[in-house]
Amino acid sequence: MTAIQGAEPQPEPSASSAATPTRRKRKDRSDLVAKKKHSLALRWMHWINFPVLMIMMYSGMRIYTSDPRDPYAIGIFGWEIFEFWPEAIDGRDEFLQLRGRLARGIAFHLNFGWLFVANGLAYLIYLSRKGNWRYLVPDRQGLRDIGKVLLHDLHLRKTAPPQGKYNAMQQLTYTLVIIMAAVLVLSGFAIYKPTQLSLLVTLMGGYGTARFLHFSTTIILMGFFLIHILQVIRAGWRNFASMVTGYRLEPRPPQPVRKADSDADAGRPTVGASS
Repeated sequence: MTAIQGAEPQPEPSASSAATPTRRKRKDRSDLVAKKKHSLALRWMHWINFPVLMIMMYSGMRIYTSDPRDPYAIGIFGWEIFEFWPEAIDGRDEFLQLRGRLARGIAFHLNFGWLFVANGLAYLIYLSRKGNWRYLVPDRQGLRDIGKVLLHDLHLRKTAPPQGKYNAMQQLTYTLVIIMAAVLVLSGFAIYKPTQLSLLVTLMGGYGTARFLHFSTTIILMGFFLIHILQVIRAGWRNFASMVTGYRLEPRPPQPVRKADSDADAGRPTVGASS
């Protein structure tokens, strides 16, 4: 093939240059600004609760499995759906080490239980300071918006209702978690000291009812933890990092134009304007 007259031949790319990967451009974050989302105290109390509750649930399983004669079960009209604990867990007792460890289970449960109570009291004091509880407890408008938020999360509604620090569904959930934590602590005291705290046992409806409340509330909290972790994964890395660092990267708000600058621009002649 003859070359076109007047056109310089272009060098062919070498194999080394063709194989060289192109460097990806770093994402420009100049339009992002770090905004404070969670205080240091809130983050400490949040991350303390997680391992404490995990240890308490595990030690509680040791206490529960020490007497397998009357296990709890879920069923309808006498038809058993699920028994605590199923045979799959009993078959792995060599790994889980649940049975035959009642004394160690009680020791861990009580010691970490007091840490859970102290952390909960610190959290209530934190909420009472400067009205922080108003961010958490839903008001009348928040109660009306619960259904709208739920429909938005299920992708059945396009727009979400206006919200503050937490949306209406988060406010309801976190408030119920605080109530369940109080029920968990009170029922635990009733089980631990039924004679000395006979009035508390009576208010709970008896020892059997207190034991059932303690067990069922624990199961509900375990379900909440699972949903909470899935929601954190769904929200993305920024939301998780904000609970670690206390800050979250958000788009920089537009800077307001000062009146002096706007007046100066209005009086400045434009290019090409007639004198």
